[in-house]
Amino acid sequence: MNTPGTANEVTNENRPEPVIGSEGTGLRARIALTGASGYIGHNQLKLLTGDYNVIALSRHGNQKDNSPNVEWRSCELFSMSSAEQALQGADYAVYLVHSMLPSAKLTQAAFEDMDAILADNFARAARKNGIKQIVYLSGIIPGNIPQEQLSRHLRSRLEVERILGSYGVPVTTIRAGLIVGPQGSSFPILVKLVRRLPVMLLPKWTRTTTQPIALSEVLLALRKCIGSAELYGRAIDVGGPGSMTYKEMMLNTAEVLHKKRRLFDIPLLTIHLSRLWVTLITGAPKEMAYPLIESLAHPMVVHPARTVPGISDGRIPFDEAAREALKAEDEADKKPKGKSAAPAKSNSGSKPKPAADVRSIQRVVLPGNTNTDWAARYYLEWLGRTLKPLVRIDYDGRNIYRVHLRASRTPILELTYLPERSSAESTVYQISGGAFTKKGDTHEGRLEFLQIPGTRECVIAIHDYLPSLPWFLYKYTQAKAHLWVMAAFRRHLQRLGNRS
Repeated sequence: MNTPGTANEVTNENRPEPVIGSEGTGLRARIALTGASGYIGHNQLKLLTGDYNVIALSRHGNQKDNSPNVEWRSCELFSMSSAEQALQGADYAVYLVHSMLPSAKLTQAAFEDMDAILADNFARAARKNGIKQIVYLSGIIPGNIPQEQLSRHLRSRLEVERILGSYGVPVTTIRAGLIVGPQGSSFPILVKLVRRLPVMLLPKWTRTTTQPIALSEVLLALRKCIGSAELYGRAIDVGGPGSMTYKEMMLNTAEVLHKKRRLFDIPLLTIHLSRLWVTLITGAPKEMAYPLIESLAHPMVVHPARTVPGISDGRIPFDEAAREALKAEDEADKKPKGKSAAPAKSNSGSKPKPAADVRSIQRVVLPGNTNTDWAARYYLEWLGRTLKPLVRIDYDGRNIYRVHLRASRTPILELTYLPERSSAESTVYQISGGAFTKKGDTHEGRLEFLQIPGTRECVIAIHDYLPSLPWFLYKYTQAKAHLWVMAAFRRHLQRLGNRS
């Protein structure tokens, strides 16, 4: 049996009081938990079910069996309607979403843009459903570095935090550095380096200081924030009992693994070169590893001004947390694979098999006082002018645009405006037909224009599009042409903005 405070256990001694549900009726509160089948999520689920009814959200939630106090729901956060349905009946929400890995057979998008869409849909759905609070897990933000100099990963975390709080629902953010637990991302990468390399040449970033924290203490910090009105609107740093460099963590991990490792400091190997060799050695997908490694150049230490007693101050030393994480990982590897096995490692080394669809997202800057409705209509008009020798675009005067090859009567694409899915923040067109579109029972292709709250930036996204062309032909013709067109449109809007 673990003693109180060990890395894998939350004891009754430090468990916070549960929050009462809807309007003080005495019922258990209902928590909507995103990413409930992922690394952090499935551990958080186990912690919450003792005190709450949990709506466990996952992309394939309909394949899960409900259990006492747990209702599984399928949720595709790229779809506003799906997000709204997923949050129905919830009192609070825990947001554990991060879209580093591709979510379609072809993904033409930066993870920052995908994260922005997901956060915006979630925040608007939370507002519509009367969610009282969103609790969000982010990363520690160095206080002495200008935001524009932060890594892409940390800039995205800040943007998501801001978007979640843009629609009137209070947000409490837990900011953590390296989380020490089985599966996951950063710690397993470190373990694989130690296991596979008896000798390591360490670049400068391995001397950067961080404040690792045990997974169980991150879960407890998230749990303690739920329903705490005094923490609404706050960002809270959490960390373990001591700070250390990545080199020191490697040496300590080697001791836990009972391996002798020789480490040599070198002034060479930039972050960009490091992310390449780390990916090659560990086998981690570059879509996940690159952004994480880019963030290692920044010190991630708890800032005194962003601490809350009893939440920020983790007590489990790194060695103990690492030992417990490796033990849990070994036990999970020994379990038979099947329905009762542990959840898939959605945030670790193996990529989930994507659907046979397309997701393409680009970010532009809107000129002047324009909005997404203007951007959508202007884009289609501009497209007709720019590609006039090749295509023509017909508009029925109300809701439908049809894109034709110049000499053809049959449209290659048909776009239908959806007023019921559009709002002041976004404009949505269904890809409703055309020779280049294949109909699917579970896919509803759409073109969306979404303005990032508080900015002039707009993300233009194609979701769930099923091309009718053979896949190889589509990938190297239509898909490439779309990227070229969007790059040209971005430059065109930039010129308009400069003139205005």
